[in-house]
Amino acid sequence: MTLLLDPQQRSTRPVWHVYFSHTLRYVLAPLLFLYAGLSTADFIVSGHYTWPRTSRVFVLTLTLLILAYEFIYKDRTIQSNTPDRAFNAVVYSCMIPYALGVLLTLGLAKL
Repeated sequence: MTLLLDPQQRSTRPVWHVYFSHTLRYVLAPLLFLYAGLSTADFIVSGHYTWPRTSRVFVLTLTLLILAYEFIYKDRTIQSNTPDRAFNAVVYSCMIPYALGVLLTLGLAKL
C-alpha cells in the first residue's frame, strides 16, 4: 500500500531524528572538527612524523570526511533539496571549526 502525502504536510521523520540531526550538526560535529584541527596542526607543527602518528592523522581525516558527507551534507540535502544549503551546512559545521582548531594550534605554537 502506498501512502501519498501532500507536499505541504510536515516531514514524516520521527522527532528524535530531528533532535539527533540538530545535535550532530550544531554541537557534536563542530566540537569534533575543532579537536581534529588541533590534532592535525599539532602533528604538522611537531615534526615527529612516525608511521603510527601519520596513520592516526590519516584515519582521523578520513573519518571526518565521512562524517561531513554522510551526516551533514546528505542530511541537509534531503531536508532542503538544494546542494547549496548542504554545502553551507558543511562549511559552517565542519570547515570553520576545523580551521579555528588549526589557527588556535598555530597561535599556541607561536607562544
